[in-house]
Amino acid sequence: MIETHQEAHGTDPRFFALPVRPGKIIAVHLSYASRAEQRGRRPADPSYFFKPSSSVAASGGFIERPAGTELLAFEGEIALVIGTAARSVSLDDAWRHVGWITAANDFGLYDLRANDKGSNVRSKGRDGFTPIGPRLIDARALDPAAIRLRTWVNGELVQDDTTAGLIFPLAQFVADLSQHFTLEPGDVILTGTPAGSSVVGPGDVVEVEVDAPDAPGAPASGRLVTTVSEGSGPGFDASVGSLPSVDDTQRAEAWGAPELVPAAPGVGDGPAAGGSGADRPTPESSPAAGAASLSSELRTKLEKAPVAGLSQQLRKRGLNNVTIDGVRPLHPSAKLVGTARTLRYVPNREDLFKSHGGGYNAQKRAFDAVGEGEVIVIEARGEAGAGTLGDVLAIRAHARGAAGIVTDGGVRDFDAVKAVGIPVYTVGAHPAVLGRKHVPWDADLTIACGGATVQPGDVIVGDADGVIVIPPALAEEVADAALAQEDEDAWIAARVAEGHAVDGLFPMNAEWRARYEAETARRAASDEEAR
Repeated sequence: MIETHQEAHGTDPRFFALPVRPGKIIAVHLSYASRAEQRGRRPADPSYFFKPSSSVAASGGFIERPAGTELLAFEGEIALVIGTAARSVSLDDAWRHVGWITAANDFGLYDLRANDKGSNVRSKGRDGFTPIGPRLIDARALDPAAIRLRTWVNGELVQDDTTAGLIFPLAQFVADLSQHFTLEPGDVILTGTPAGSSVVGPGDVVEVEVDAPDAPGAPASGRLVTTVSEGSGPGFDASVGSLPSVDDTQRAEAWGAPELVPAAPGVGDGPAAGGSGADRPTPESSPAAGAASLSSELRTKLEKAPVAGLSQQLRKRGLNNVTIDGVRPLHPSAKLVGTARTLRYVPNREDLFKSHGGGYNAQKRAFDAVGEGEVIVIEARGEAGAGTLGDVLAIRAHARGAAGIVTDGGVRDFDAVKAVGIPVYTVGAHPAVLGRKHVPWDADLTIACGGATVQPGDVIVGDADGVIVIPPALAEEVADAALAQEDEDAWIAARVAEGHAVDGLFPMNAEWRARYEAETARRAASDEEAR
């Protein structure tokens, strides 16, 4: 059996999870009962296709969805790595020729699938379309009927099956293929995907893990992490081959079922929140992108209304728990008004930070997706022992037109963030990076920030007094009431300055109220005549 070592394949990082660069990669078309049920067909025997070794990619990398295409789909799979040569081996003898197993992702571009007619040469053979790794599991210690496969998209579990759900046992693939050609050490067999495979788009993070939870030591491959990016370049040349094309059949198979296909999908669309949920929006079009719900008139009112006044009006309406406590502004004189876009950190755990902290994580996705007039609100559990953003992310938010940032955690690069000029509220400065205390977990969901519940699209207003959260349906009413109260308070202050006693004036009794309303009516009439 060959040994695992990087020297076997030089320094090419694509193959560091494998013993050698594979001479052959053979993939099974349809192998899990759950997938067969979803597809409405159950094969009597296995069928296969080849993938080039140039399609292999390492964990932690990016996969490009080519420009002008729509249907990039992930497929979490168990990869078998051949340890000793197999030629015409029996079913009973086949498993001993498997050296290792690990996780794989058999990405496919359904836009190119129809003309391949089952060969999948173009739809699945592209560079980077076969991530494998990150660690090998010794197959000799495993029961091949008790191996688990799981896939996550943006942290959401979307595939969870075991080899007990296979139509054909793993050893059958080895025995069957060995009838036709020699399986050589280092060759890889991709053993098919269960139900749950679906479409992903730029910004999505797909993770695949294979393990044997019932085996001694519960060996696991670790999470194979791949981030989807938008491809750039010239696209496809019709003079040398067919162009990408999609129809309802390809959409249904890419998404997993007809009912999962989003309404009127377009070229370049993708769920971006991942998974097989067709109703999941892209980061650029999330319901969190609620800046448009603030009219210019309402925004102007909120810019004039003090947070203290807004708080008073919300309290009158039974809402007392709407202040984000413990945060202070970097720019006390700057007013913050916008709609919430939320980001959540969970307490650091080293294995979770390894899987979620790097690459195009939730933090980066949130700052890349924030829209004009939106406020990034971060749940950091009041933990000030690490930064939750730095100057680069503040610059990114500012460049995208964000209205501000609110975090109940720390800020690193404090002076540099302050110099960017975007309104930022934080519990204070801290030099440590995110991973000391936090794991960036998910975005655009209901969070808790500074003891207040914040939902995407909530109206956020801040000034030197602090930050308040206003339900969108109440924003206009509360702003009008707060401004009216400001006028009243200013009139009362002027009377106190004239020497009147506070008693009976603040709050106003009936006599003072009548006087105030009379003066207000006269002033309004005068203003009307002037117009």
